Amino acid sequence: MASVGLLHTVDLMVGVVVIAAGLASLQFGRVARLLLLVGATWLLGSVFAAAIVLHRGPLVHLHLTYPTGRSRRRYVRVVIAAAYVLSIVEAFVPTAALTVGLAVLVAAAAVDVFMRTTGPARKAGRPALLAALGFSGVLVTSALNQLLGWDVDQAVLLAYDAVVAGAAVVLAADLRWGRWTESTLSDLVADLGAASDATGLAGRLQRALGDPTLTVGYWVPQRAAYLDDRGEPIELPAENADRTATRIDDEGRPVAVLVHDRALLADPRLVSGVATAARLAMTNVQMLADIRSRVGDLTQSRQRIVEAAEDERARIADELAGGAQRRLARAAELLNHVAAAGLTGDGNLALVRAEVVRAQQDLTTFVHGVRPVALVEGGLSAAVRDMAGHFPFTVDVQVEVGRLPEPLEGALLFFCSEAVTNVAKHAGASRCRVIITTDEDLLVAVVEDDGVGGANPSGSGLLGLTDRIETMGGTLVVTSPTEGGTRIEALIPQPRGAPRG
Repeated sequence: MASVGLLHTVDLMVGVVVIAAGLASLQFGRVARLLLLVGATWLLGSVFAAAIVLHRGPLVHLHLTYPTGRSRRRYVRVVIAAAYVLSIVEAFVPTAALTVGLAVLVAAAAVDVFMRTTGPARKAGRPALLAALGFSGVLVTSALNQLLGWDVDQAVLLAYDAVVAGAAVVLAADLRWGRWTESTLSDLVADLGAASDATGLAGRLQRALGDPTLTVGYWVPQRAAYLDDRGEPIELPAENADRTATRIDDEGRPVAVLVHDRALLADPRLVSGVATAARLAMTNVQMLADIRSRVGDLTQSRQRIVEAAEDERARIADELAGGAQRRLARAAELLNHVAAAGLTGDGNLALVRAEVVRAQQDLTTFVHGVRPVALVEGGLSAAVRDMAGHFPFTVDVQVEVGRLPEPLEGALLFFCSEAVTNVAKHAGASRCRVIITTDEDLLVAVVEDDGVGGANPSGSGLLGLTDRIETMGGTLVVTSPTEGGTRIEALIPQPRGAPRG
């Protein structure tokens, strides 16, 4: 009789402990309600013998869905539903085999949930897993006690009471004081800090928080709305919906919104920490975007300078052709008329004629340097071939592009001319090859030789080439092993409408 009284007292104490754990966890929403339901059904079973196992349904529900109180896995929902159904069935048809089956299902589901979950669910999963396995263990022990006649009823019942009460206390304490919240935030900050853009921010938050349905909306002032990564408006959930919205502000200015499971961020510390981490991440993204924008502006400014220089070269060439060259040609023509009339004088006229011819030649050479005729009239292919003919070694030329914008043609011709000139000065090469072609969205210009190699990319000549190519938004790649041969490659984004190949 004393044993019955002890067991009844312990049962009441267990019910009180579970309800107290639920009341202490009210701020955590669904989990607290499950604890309260477990406590209520437990006390109901202490009063009515037919309801003695009704608590198993909500208890299994608690173990398999902690810490959110929800599960999106169908098989877990099936196990939970089975636990509720079996707890009712066993009230009328006590069957030890059903108890063993339930215990095995719960243990298997708990292990699988632990192995598959991430974020807070994974960090909180250790105590939940231990609680579920402990519950499954005492269920199996209770069933075997009945099936095998061990006659250890009191010990099994006390162990069962201890497991249920202990699980309630441990889970409630873990919700309130557990370190998994801080660990989640630490991992989240590290993950967000490693990212250089906002792309995939929603995915990183989903992984860290264990909510695959979480979405991120960015505030766009021009549209006065939150938009997702695709530019589509984010629909905010209603007040009483299962999902909720956590807004992220910066000194009162809207920045973003997180739409997620209502139970996910029930912990105020997690709400505040996630909002702060996301705000910092988006601030960093905005700063990087601003830097990229400034770099883009600088690149465009450099390109405009090059284009202005090309325009000025063309203007100078036109003025020389229309002015000084025309007047020298007129002077040479007049001198020819004088010579034809036999008015050669003392020979000074012949010297003047020679000087005029030399001046014409010098001016023509200068004009061609300012704006090569071959480039103007024949395009890049003709200009490169003309340039190649002025060197004392063989220069093979392969140009597979058509006409390009004048600044780009000028930059490529400059690259080829300077690169081959460097070969002539320093490489000791017997042969050189120039290739200009296309590769997807790039113009690729290559100058390679069979010289001594060992070219220094930081030398003044190659630095000049680098600067010129970078003004067109391109990149210079130098490959020059010491055992011989040098390859200089210019990669420049193709302008829109440029011919391919």
